[in-house]
Amino acid sequence: MYDLDALEAELAGTTFAGKLHFNPVTGSTNTDALTAARDGAPDGSVFFADEQTAGRGRGDHRWQSNAGDGLYVSVLMRPKLSPAQLPRIPLVAGLAAAQAIKAAAGLVIDLRWPNDLLIAADKVGGILVESKTDASGLAFAVIGIGINVHQRSFDPAHSTPATSLDIASGQRVSRQSLLIALLKSLEHEMLLLSDAMTVDTTLRRVEQASTWLKGRRVEVHGPQECVGITAGLDAHGFLLVQTAEGLVTVQTGGIRAAETE
Repeated sequence: MYDLDALEAELAGTTFAGKLHFNPVTGSTNTDALTAARDGAPDGSVFFADEQTAGRGRGDHRWQSNAGDGLYVSVLMRPKLSPAQLPRIPLVAGLAAAQAIKAAAGLVIDLRWPNDLLIAADKVGGILVESKTDASGLAFAVIGIGINVHQRSFDPAHSTPATSLDIASGQRVSRQSLLIALLKSLEHEMLLLSDAMTVDTTLRRVEQASTWLKGRRVEVHGPQECVGITAGLDAHGFLLVQTAEGLVTVQTGGIRAAETE
């Protein structure tokens, strides 16, 4: 279980101070955050749980969220961004998660566009961003992050084999330390994303943190289904894929390694 007083002490001086909301059991931390956002909750509100009974991944996939096994957290942000900048948020959240896992577990994370956290070929976490826009721009974004920490068994039906930080590191990783590192990294990355002078550098760092974004033969699943070689990110954070028919800008969907060369 988390030490809430110690968490508050560690996060003093950040945008999250005094805005932590913990539930031992909840349906979905993203749902909690979305409800609070519509009720006017402030920027930096954090919703996390020991267990989710209806955890969600991208595309309405279920996220296995057993009690005490993983980090299940959603952060409400009200950044000064335009709706066109929204696709960059999952990417910088991935950077923040990778930095936090490195700090807490000593593991290197591979980022698979747009929202998967991998250790080698195995999935250890994922990101789900849900947002609302209005006439003035982006009203809010809820950044949901799930990371397998203590899990020892996984659903064999998953399209990508799964692992946990404990398995990959050979040690018991502290969820408390991971959460602190994640929130601090996320605050830093979101500040950089809000600065027009640092956006291009941020996207280049995403490319450097991923083996998937350049020179990888992939299958794109979703409305822009295609097969080709990844060619980096465009200025919005969309994935560029060079196909036999030409360059495709993939705005939504997911990628997997192509089965045939």
